[in-house]
Amino acid sequence: MSEVKVTIDRLAFGGSGVCRIDGKVCFVPYSCPGDQLHVKLTGNKKSYCNASIVEITSPSDLRAIPECPIFGKCGGCSWQHINYPEQLVQKREILTETLWRGARVSAEKIENIIPAPFKYGYRGRFQFKTALKNGKLNIGFYRQGSHEVEDAGDWCPVALPVINRTLKKLRGVLASYSSIESVFQLTINAGDNSVIVIIHQNRTITPEGESYLVEQVKKHSVCTGLFLKVAGNDTIEKIWGSSDISYSMTSLHNDNKAVELYYPPGGFAQVNQAQNIEILSVIRRLGSFVDSDRLLDLYCGNGNFSLPLSAEVADVTGVEANPDSIRAAEFNAEFNHVKNASFFCDDVPLALRRFADRKEKFNILLLDPPRSGVGEAVSDIVRLQPERLIYVSCDPSTLARDCSLLNKSGYSVITSVPIDMFPQSFHIESVTLLSKGKDVCESF
Repeated sequence: MSEVKVTIDRLAFGGSGVCRIDGKVCFVPYSCPGDQLHVKLTGNKKSYCNASIVEITSPSDLRAIPECPIFGKCGGCSWQHINYPEQLVQKREILTETLWRGARVSAEKIENIIPAPFKYGYRGRFQFKTALKNGKLNIGFYRQGSHEVEDAGDWCPVALPVINRTLKKLRGVLASYSSIESVFQLTINAGDNSVIVIIHQNRTITPEGESYLVEQVKKHSVCTGLFLKVAGNDTIEKIWGSSDISYSMTSLHNDNKAVELYYPPGGFAQVNQAQNIEILSVIRRLGSFVDSDRLLDLYCGNGNFSLPLSAEVADVTGVEANPDSIRAAEFNAEFNHVKNASFFCDDVPLALRRFADRKEKFNILLLDPPRSGVGEAVSDIVRLQPERLIYVSCDPSTLARDCSLLNKSGYSVITSVPIDMFPQSFHIESVTLLSKGKDVCESF
C-alpha cells in the first residue's frame, strides 16, 4: 500500500488530522477536517498508523492561509492552516472526548471555549534556538522532528510585537559577537514595561565579549536587562540592566486595584497574559469565594493566582517546589501589601502530607500543575478533604486521569471551561471545578 485516498474527520491532541485506513485510526499532520487527501503511510503500529500528505485532492472549506512563511518547517505552530473558529471547535471537542473517555465526564459539563482576543501576536515568552551554518547566523526554531534550526527572520507571527522588535535588534548585535559560535539559545521575556534577554552559551563570557554586548545593547536599546546562562550552570548571571520583569493581575482589593507580580529572569510566567487574566476570571466565577474560605494553592509559582485572590478569602497558602518562584511570591506579597498569604518551598505531595498530619483545614484547593498533572499526589489531596477543587490544566489526558482518580474518592466534576491560551497550536488550557459528593452547583 503506497498511497491511499482519505477524508479527514477531526483533529487530535498533538495537532494531526484523524482518518481511518482499513478500519485503523490514522494520524495525518497538517491536515484539516474535511480535507480529501492522497496520503502515504509513514508508520504502522498495532492500533494506529501515521501518514503524510502526498496531495490535497479537495481542500476543506475550513482551511486558512498561514501567516508564517516557515509554517510546516518550524516545529512550533501546527494549526495555522485551519481557520480560527474551527480551531476552537476542535479544541473543545478534544477536551470533551478526553474527559469522557478518561473520567466519564458528560459532554454537557464542558462549557463553551473562551477564545483568545488575539489570534496572532500574543506570546510574551520565547526561546529561540541559534546555530551558525555556512557562516550565516540562524535564529529560530527546530525543524519538525529534528535539531536543525529553521531561521525565523525578524518576525514570528505569534510573538508580541515587542518580542519581534527585540529579536530584530538582537540579531544585528549578535552578528558581530566574537563568541557567537558558542551561543545556542536566546530567551526573550516581555513584561508590561520591560524586556529581558538571556543569552545561553556553551562557555563563560570573555571580558571583551561582555563589553561588546553591553555597549551594543545600550546603543540600540535592545532590552531593559541582559543576562547570561552558561550550559551546565544553574545560575543566570546579570550582564547589564534591570532584573525587574512584571505584569498586572486584577484584584478585588483596594477598589479593584491590580496587583503587580514580578518573576525572576528565566522564571516561569504564562505566555499569553490576556488569557492568564481570563483564567483568573474563570477561577473567581467557579470558586464563588467568601471571606471565610481558606485557599490552598498548589504549584503556586510566583503567586500568579494566589495574590490576586487573597482579598476574597480568609487566607491563602501557596506551595511550589521552585525556590526562585517562592522568593518571587514572597516578594510579591510584600510589594502588594498582602498580609494573609503564606508561601512554602516544598514538594507538593510532601507538603500535603504535612498539612494532613497537622490536621490543617482548607475548604478550597487550587491546582495548576505541570503537564504531567497531579498523579500520585491525588491521594494526599484527598486526605485534606477539601470541599471544592479548582484544577487548571494544560493537558486533557492527565486532567482526565486525575479527575478519574478524584472521582473514586468522592469528587465529582461540576463543570470544565476550555480556554484558548495558545492560538494556532493544538494546546488546550482548561479550568475544572470538582466538588465533594454529588453535583450541587447546577448554576454553572
